[in-house]
Amino acid sequence: MRYLVRDRILGIGDDYWIEDEQGSKAFLVDGKALSLRDTFELKDPLGQVLIVARRKMLALRGAMVIERDGEPLATVQRKRLSLLRNHYRVALADGTEMHVRGKILDREFTVERDGLPLARISRRWLHVRETYGVEILDDQADPSLLLAITVCVIQLADREQG
Repeated sequence: MRYLVRDRILGIGDDYWIEDEQGSKAFLVDGKALSLRDTFELKDPLGQVLIVARRKMLALRGAMVIERDGEPLATVQRKRLSLLRNHYRVALADGTEMHVRGKILDREFTVERDGLPLARISRRWLHVRETYGVEILDDQADPSLLLAITVCVIQLADREQG
């Protein structure tokens, strides 16, 4: 399954749609402009909140917490001791981990679990400016979680960049 994501142009507080392969609105990224910390909600087309992601206030390195139904689901942060700035670690609540590797700022990276790719993020197969695609590679993977991880990683990398 592929999704089309339009890059945020104005910053935190922006709302934008993620479309599916057929061009239908699949998810809404609802940025919370009045929040003290970077926050967004991932909603379905009917407005139901699926995931909430918030920037951790007291993290030494940037980190975001992803929640579903008020329960922590994952924490996303740049990997410690990595020589590469483009390596993020996703610690899931069940104790497992995912890794995000690639050129985050160029929107060319993968989300992996146990060395197997779950999602590929790329601008290469699109010809629309300020847009990237998210291809879900594992049929068993949760698309809303992978899309939330993608948005979190991009927000953290963009904020680090300045």
